[in-house]
Amino acid sequence: MLSASRAHADTLEARLAPCLACHGAKGQSANPEVPSLGGQPAFYLTIQLLMFREKLRVVEPMNQMMQGLRDDDLRNMAAYLAKLPPPEPAGGTVDSARMEKARALIEQHRCNFCHNRDYSGEQNVPRLAGQREDYLVKALREYKNNTRRGYDASMADVLYPISEEQISDLAYLLARLR
Repeated sequence: MLSASRAHADTLEARLAPCLACHGAKGQSANPEVPSLGGQPAFYLTIQLLMFREKLRVVEPMNQMMQGLRDDDLRNMAAYLAKLPPPEPAGGTVDSARMEKARALIEQHRCNFCHNRDYSGEQNVPRLAGQREDYLVKALREYKNNTRRGYDASMADVLYPISEEQISDLAYLLARLR
């Protein structure tokens, strides 16, 4: 993302250059376990950046890069990132059985209630459609084992009974949605 030395760059684009190097210049990450930020709700991004700045979420490079940024900086960065196009879904042949298993889980646990029916997210809920599959697996595991916290305990509660295979199936489906 952005270091304190770059916090006072002349333009928003200059401030965001390090962010886009990892998270993808066009909103779609090409780096393993690094999320795509295009199409994410601006409010969600703002809160995530704030959580990194305040070390409420600990990912050392992100924590360091957010230091020295003001709230307005975070809001402006989030607004810019939210306008990038959403990521393209994963390609290739689709495993219908895995997709059906994931749809049944989603129905059972009402994932589409908070994340929207099209998984576009809204306000403080992230977009899941088209997100990197490896990142989704990582994030879901972290919510399940409580090393990553949300705004409340709902993600940990929902994921508690979910198996590793089911996490994999959920990530598989979500990565393939537009």
